[in-house]
Amino acid sequence: MKIEFIAIPLFVSTFFLMSSCSAQDAYPHGGPTPDSHAQFVPIGGNTWQLPQESRQTSFLGEHGVNGWDDTSCFFQSYIRFADKGKLRLWLSLESDSEDARVSVAINGETKEVHIPADFSGDVFAGTWAVTDTGYAMVTLRGIDRGGVHFPRIGGYRIDGSAVSPATAYVKNNTGDFFYWGRRGPSVHLNYRVPADKAIKWYYNEITVPEGDDVVGSYYMANGFRGGYFGIQVNSEIERRILFSVWSPYETDNPDEIPEAQQIKLLRKGADVHTGEFGNEGSGGQSYLRYPWKAGHTYRFLLSGEPVGNNHTVYTAWFFAPEKGEWMLIASFSRPDTDTWLEGFHSFLENFSPQQGRYERRVFFGNQWVADRDGNWYEITAAKFTADNTARVGYRLDYGGGEAGNRFFLRNCGFFADYTVIDTFFERTAEGKQPTVDLSRLP
Repeated sequence: MKIEFIAIPLFVSTFFLMSSCSAQDAYPHGGPTPDSHAQFVPIGGNTWQLPQESRQTSFLGEHGVNGWDDTSCFFQSYIRFADKGKLRLWLSLESDSEDARVSVAINGETKEVHIPADFSGDVFAGTWAVTDTGYAMVTLRGIDRGGVHFPRIGGYRIDGSAVSPATAYVKNNTGDFFYWGRRGPSVHLNYRVPADKAIKWYYNEITVPEGDDVVGSYYMANGFRGGYFGIQVNSEIERRILFSVWSPYETDNPDEIPEAQQIKLLRKGADVHTGEFGNEGSGGQSYLRYPWKAGHTYRFLLSGEPVGNNHTVYTAWFFAPEKGEWMLIASFSRPDTDTWLEGFHSFLENFSPQQGRYERRVFFGNQWVADRDGNWYEITAAKFTADNTARVGYRLDYGGGEAGNRFFLRNCGFFADYTVIDTFFERTAEGKQPTVDLSRLP
């Protein structure tokens, strides 16, 4: 996971800033002008091109839609409204030497928009009724481009009684928020464990419901201060069990880590790939390609033990019901570390911007920790948190909590409700201590 920074509003291109144009010049055919409280919704951070971008030429970039010449491609943007009422919308664009026609659809109502040639500014698209709070999808389609390309469209300008300071969308690209906004909010559960115990063992169970195993998802079961351990959907044909440990040396480039502060592999399981990772901190990484299945429950076990000389060893095991046995993933030694396990958490994230429009959920159950003497303690309390994309209010499709004897997390998909960040939850205790012989682990 990567730390993000709070952004300062910034428009992405100067042609969206109307200055001395008259109303007639700026808004063809006598269309209305936005009021002084109108907001600008940049396409670059709130939009997906369909069909899926990876299967065709992408006309969608940081500055919006550009070079668009294919009427089979269309664009879907998402805006969250906190108020019901009237919505007026303009297209902020630059057109070429030919007229063009596009359509804009919101809440099932489609309006055709004529765009004059050689025009730069805002073109009024129409007025819609926002009848409920939550996310609304704006669909932009091409009808007739006249020339080689449709106009370059950078965003939407909106006003009306439905638009307020609480209207939510990715407002700008400062801090690379277009990337993070399209990935969607990451959500976490921070577990409460006995503070006065030397915790060596950490146990968790994951169930991804059928249909929620979306490509680009990382369902992280056993997070700790120093690394993370969970399952991923890497592609339509590949899934992984991933275990990584950060180096104490802070850098995104593993080649910069001094020898004395590198993560050292001690051992690994059969068919496990190991190496280094970067770009969000750096360290040692291991993964096993394994076709885990939605609807099945998988078990995770992590140990962390200081071994002297200012080093701590972290080891991860994975239990799949299809195998019926514990499998070693890897064991790493971390320098400049002399501690038992700390910072117990789980998280859910989407690591593919193209997949940030799809909802995913995961359930975590039967969490336990054990101290160095083998005494087990059940975890029944967790604090829900989220990343900066959620905290600054750019994406509000996130949630988490308890469902009986399990915790859950959900994100992306532009669902209407959201969970208040920093809320504490309690799940029902099961009293089912993990049935694992710690002395016989591989």
